[in-house]
Amino acid sequence: MVSMGMLDDNLRNYWENTQKPWGQLFYKIVWAQLNFQDLKILDFGSGFGITSDYLAKDNEVTAIEHNINIVESKERSITNNYTQIIGGIEKLKEQGNSVFDAVICHNVLEYIPERSEILVEFSRILKNNGILSVMKHNKTGRILEKIVFENNLDEAIELLNGGTSASKNFGVVDYYNAEDLTECFKIEKTLGIRTFFGLPCNEVKFDRTWQDKIFDIEMKVANDEIYKNIAFFHHVILKKK
Repeated sequence: MVSMGMLDDNLRNYWENTQKPWGQLFYKIVWAQLNFQDLKILDFGSGFGITSDYLAKDNEVTAIEHNINIVESKERSITNNYTQIIGGIEKLKEQGNSVFDAVICHNVLEYIPERSEILVEFSRILKNNGILSVMKHNKTGRILEKIVFENNLDEAIELLNGGTSASKNFGVVDYYNAEDLTECFKIEKTLGIRTFFGLPCNEVKFDRTWQDKIFDIEMKVANDEIYKNIAFFHHVILKKK
């Protein structure tokens, strides 16, 4: 297994953030919004396997991740049984037609050039009326965070002027709209994630009472159009046409 010392700084930072209260809160909200039971699921771009491992408690899960250092790291979540595959779109193409009930693709499509091709593959491997769960950056929320949390006005101005920004862990973010996913899918709903909990200073986020209250708040506003517009992430849930 690969030790954390063999991971580069970006991957180490990515994993460490998943273990902090704001990372744990993110996953708690995502899982509450999914609530999958007894399904056959593909997790494409599974990272350290946190969502794959969680869903494998009650579902049959196959995970695909291209980064071998992540997959072989001792930090990969493997509490429950799921099938882990190393690779990218070529491994996606090896999956059979109409075999999965749901596909998970979280924080992936912003960073790869084959977005349209991958969506076609998702449609192919999903059963009729299969569900696609996509997590994506929301540009408006990104600008809000740059100004309020990071005090990074230069990058906020760059984004407001139509420029780009970069994720600390994965590089330049290629923003897209939920409607760009609809060639093979129809949108069932779009939910906000990290509407408020990314904005206060990090110190308060270690308080358990605060965590419980902010979770309740996030769940209450996740489907409210006004608050959804400023959320840092959009969780787009689609159904195969």
